[in-house]
Amino acid sequence: MERLELSAELALDILKQAKQKGATAGDVMMAESDSSFVAVRLGDVDKVSQAQEKRLGIRLFFGASSASASTSDISTAAIERLVDDTCALARATAKDEYSGLPAPEALAKDLPDLDLDDGQNRAVSVDDKIRLALAAEKAALEFDPRITNSEGGEFSASAARVLYANSHGFTGEYHGSSYGVSVAPVASSNGSMQRDYWYSSQRKFARLEAPEAVGRRAAERALRRLGARKVKTRECPVVFDPEISANLLRHLSSALSGYALYKGASFLVGRLGEKIASENVTIVDDGTIPGALGSKPFDGEGLPTAKKTIVDRGVLRSYLLDTYSGKKMNLSSTGNASRGIGDSPGVGPLNFYLAAGAHAPEEIVASVDNGFYVTELMGFGVNLVTGDYSRGAAGIWIEKGQLAYPVEEVTIAGNLKEMLANIEMVGRDLEFRGRIAAPTLKLSRMTVAGN
Repeated sequence: MERLELSAELALDILKQAKQKGATAGDVMMAESDSSFVAVRLGDVDKVSQAQEKRLGIRLFFGASSASASTSDISTAAIERLVDDTCALARATAKDEYSGLPAPEALAKDLPDLDLDDGQNRAVSVDDKIRLALAAEKAALEFDPRITNSEGGEFSASAARVLYANSHGFTGEYHGSSYGVSVAPVASSNGSMQRDYWYSSQRKFARLEAPEAVGRRAAERALRRLGARKVKTRECPVVFDPEISANLLRHLSSALSGYALYKGASFLVGRLGEKIASENVTIVDDGTIPGALGSKPFDGEGLPTAKKTIVDRGVLRSYLLDTYSGKKMNLSSTGNASRGIGDSPGVGPLNFYLAAGAHAPEEIVASVDNGFYVTELMGFGVNLVTGDYSRGAAGIWIEKGQLAYPVEEVTIAGNLKEMLANIEMVGRDLEFRGRIAAPTLKLSRMTVAGN
C-alpha cells in the first residue's frame, strides 16, 4: 500500500476532496515525530525506547456543524475513508453557531524562524543517551554517602514537524526539537528516607545542563529533606521556590482559559480590567521567544502567536482564547489555540511566565522571621470556581531569615484570589525550564496546617 508524504499539497488535496463532498470549510493538521527515551537505575539500563510516528487529522464543517477525526495510516485509500467518515459525522452533528475557522484576514502572514529545531538531535546516539542518563545518576549517588538509592535517571530526545492548512488558503509548517535529562535520588539517615529530583529541559542539546550538575542538584535537594519534622498549625509568610511558583501559574493559566470562563468555571469570570493580584505581579504569555519550549510561529488554527501582557502590575488585561471560546465571549482569539492531531482546538499557554522582580532569592528568605519555604506540593486541592486552595506540602522552615530545618506532612491553604494579592516580593531568578515559569515568590501569609 502506497504511503504518502505529509505535505502542504496533500493537505490542500484533502480539503479539495472534502469540498467536493459538500464540506463548506475545513482544516488539516499533520505531524511526524521521532522520539527516544532512556531510563537507567543503579547503573543498569532499565528501558530504551524509540518511536517514529506520522499522524494526520482533519476537521470539516457543513455550515455550523463539524466533526474531527485522525489516522496514522497515510495512504490514499485510508485518507479517502477518513474524508468520507468525517463528512458523515459532520452532517450528523448538531449545529453550533460559534463553530468555524478564524477570519481569513486574521491568519498568520509571516512565519518567523524561532530557532526551534536542533539538527544535533539525530547526532545523539543511543549509547550517548545511555551515557548521559548514567552520568546524571552517578553524580547523584557519589555526591554524599547518605545518597543510598535511586529511582533512576532518564534522558529523552524528540524531533517533530507540524504542518497546518485550512480552506481559507493558509498553509504553514515548523520543526521543533526537545531534550531532557533528569534523576531522582534517595537519601537516608538514622532510619529516615527522603527522595527528590532535578531536571534540565531545552530545545537545543548544547543548552542542557551537564548531567553531572543535574545529579548534584538532585542530591542536594534530597539531602536537605533529611530529618524533616512537622510544625504546629499557624498563619505565616510562605516562600515558593521557582518550581512551586510555576505550579501556581499553571492554576492561573487554567483559570484564564476561555473554556473555563464561558462555562462559569473560573474565579476570573468578568474580571478583565480589574486588579486581581498585587502590583508586584506582571504575567506575560509570549509564543515568539527564540528557542523557547512553548514557542511556535502560529497556533493550532493558523493565527500568529505574539507577546501579550496578561496581568500588568496586578491588573488583568487579557484572557487566553481560541476562536471558539472568543466567539462565545464576544472577544477575539488571543492566538492560544492548542490541539492534538484529530482534535478540535482548545486553549493552552505558550511561554507563560511571571516577570522577574528585583530581589535575590536569599534576600527574600532573609525577609522572613518565621515562615515556610515550599519546595514540593502533593494532591490536587484547587477549586478554580471559588479559588479555594489546599495542597499537601514539604519544604524548609525559615527562622530569623535563615533556612532552619526541613518540614513535611503539612498542608498549605488559602484562596487563589488572596494568594495573588499577597505576593509581596518577586525574585530575579526567572529561568525557563518549561513552558510555564516563575521566579521565587514571597506571599505575606497563608495557613500552614500541621500538628
